[in-house]
Amino acid sequence: MTRSIPLKPMDGFPKFVEFREEGPREGFQIEKTIYPLDQRAKLIDLLSETGLRRIQVGSFVSPKYVPQMADTAELFDRIKRKPGVEYTALWLNEKGFRQALAARDVHIDPRLLLYASDAFSQHNNNCSAKAMQARQRDWITLYRDAGYDLDSAYVMAAFGCNFEGDIPPEKTHDIFRWVIRTCAEMDAPLPNLFIADTMGWATPEAVKRMIGAVRDLAPEARIGMHIHDTRGLGIANLHAAMSMGVDLFETSIAGLGGCPFAGHGHARAAGNVCTEDAVFLCHEMGIETGINLEKLIEAARFAEDIIGTPLMGRVMQSGGLDAYRKRQT
Repeated sequence: MTRSIPLKPMDGFPKFVEFREEGPREGFQIEKTIYPLDQRAKLIDLLSETGLRRIQVGSFVSPKYVPQMADTAELFDRIKRKPGVEYTALWLNEKGFRQALAARDVHIDPRLLLYASDAFSQHNNNCSAKAMQARQRDWITLYRDAGYDLDSAYVMAAFGCNFEGDIPPEKTHDIFRWVIRTCAEMDAPLPNLFIADTMGWATPEAVKRMIGAVRDLAPEARIGMHIHDTRGLGIANLHAAMSMGVDLFETSIAGLGGCPFAGHGHARAAGNVCTEDAVFLCHEMGIETGINLEKLIEAARFAEDIIGTPLMGRVMQSGGLDAYRKRQT
């Protein structure tokens, strides 16, 4: 049956989009329940079979503040690794980085973390945004001494903050300028720049303007986006980013998760934009992802079974369109 949507992406859109899966970390860190290791390992194993290239397994952070991630090292022991898939972790300080190095077969993707919101930095990292920024020079040296090159730099709360309100775009631009300049001064190549809408304040037009500004600052860098669907604009913002040529996104299976320190008014506020919904959008636009949507939906439904309550994903509930098209042939 002929599709009503063109199979070739429109001008300006990428031909291929890479999705980096964050659900196993971002998804479970916000839940009050600490779910069994075997269930979380099975979810990661299911995700490994979908075609995803990178999966964030967990985080090495304070068990006092994020007890849900206290068993991350053991989780790395439980998962079945698939060739070609990178299994990563998050850390917020040198101690966490050292723990990642010591765990079994963690793919180290060194990153710099910066905040456009001082209040969010205090809540998430227990230090001011300026203090966190200053530490990034030490992080570059730390990574280099351990034998690693930088993967990415993130500016979090790039559009707005639940504690501080709207973030002036110029403030976010200045932080990107600082990290670009600092990496150049320290002779540290910086391949990826991530714009992180950590609390769901972005709109499609704001996304386009921010991407344009960051691209002007660093024409050679690859721009990625970490988008939260907190207020229902996640897919719209992702589409806007793709219209600007962005081909790298961090997403969460079934729409799992959210930041436990973001001050959301409700425990079930949406987390990252949903992986399978985003993949479905790409495929319907003729954009390749290398991902099997049906296997992704299987993983999403298992994630919902683990949590035991309806999650935010839409395509996991309805299925894709290929089965319906086959009925018409």
